Amino acid sequence: MIERLEATLEKYEFLEQELTKPEILSDIKKTKEYSKEMSSLEDIVVCYKKYKRVLEDIENTKEMVKDSELGEMAKEELKLLEEEKASLDQELEILLIPKDPNDDKNVVIEIRGAAGGDEANIFAGDLFRMYTRYAEKQGFSYQVYNSVDGTAGGFSQIEFIIKGKNAYSLLKYESGSHRVQRVPVTEANGRLQTSTATVLVMPEADDDIDIQINPNDLRIDIYRSSGCGGQGVNTTDSAVRITHLPTNTVVTCQNERSQIQNKEQAMKVLKTRLYELELQKQLEEVGAERRSKIGSGDRAEKIRTYNYPQNRVTDHRIGFTTKNLDRVMDGDLEDIINALIQEDQKMKLKGETEE
Repeated sequence: MIERLEATLEKYEFLEQELTKPEILSDIKKTKEYSKEMSSLEDIVVCYKKYKRVLEDIENTKEMVKDSELGEMAKEELKLLEEEKASLDQELEILLIPKDPNDDKNVVIEIRGAAGGDEANIFAGDLFRMYTRYAEKQGFSYQVYNSVDGTAGGFSQIEFIIKGKNAYSLLKYESGSHRVQRVPVTEANGRLQTSTATVLVMPEADDDIDIQINPNDLRIDIYRSSGCGGQGVNTTDSAVRITHLPTNTVVTCQNERSQIQNKEQAMKVLKTRLYELELQKQLEEVGAERRSKIGSGDRAEKIRTYNYPQNRVTDHRIGFTTKNLDRVMDGDLEDIINALIQEDQKMKLKGETEE
């Protein structure tokens, strides 16, 4: 581990030095590339420097233990330093796990009502509120680019982008089928019903992602919006539907005020969809034995149950349960997300050890 840490420190210091050179600073692309790489190494470097200081303090304190006057005090200090070293050992192991290159990206989220009719659509609306409340609490922003209202409330589908630092690293485990158990507002006899909504989370394909789209592969349809994008949105043909013919990928954007804005947004989302298809292809090539045990990200996979009578949320992938459903639905997702991240880290550490 020390060799990897020293190599990381050396790389960081090299980049730091390069970024002081005028010929590098005058090259915007290279400056951005070096700064991004430095940023990705910073947490490891800060932790490792602290680790080295603790090792040095341990050696110095061991010498003090031999002192007749300071020995007892030094023993207590040495115990605390050894505990700090053990904690930093664990932290460095986690920091050295290869990072998902998409972790720092924004996320595109699609929620669709599935089994359960009107109640499924209402639940899709509840999930949308849950994620956007969580985003707000994290200091993130969000933007809806397409939505279709449910007849009794909620959405039969809603698609939106959450923008913020490391948004994908926090929300990437949310893809799958979410199940709700409650008495629907549409149920006259007060019977408990189980309904589902599906969630798909994708890293936004930014300018760094090389996805080539041939204009000849696109069919673009313009029509009148049915969304709620503000005054005038329903009176002009501003909604845009783009179909990528080779993959039959369809993207709709209707929540911006102008056709041009909707087309630009739709192209961004199309790029994200095609990037997601490429990621899934790579995952298949890697093989099932190397995939994260947290889940495949398949919308058909049941990942979580929201039980209203018991005020309970259970994540089936890791056996995590909380009795704070009301707070979870208000966007307090930290405990669930942290548990998923910790389990994923544990699996990856185990995988590295076995290799």
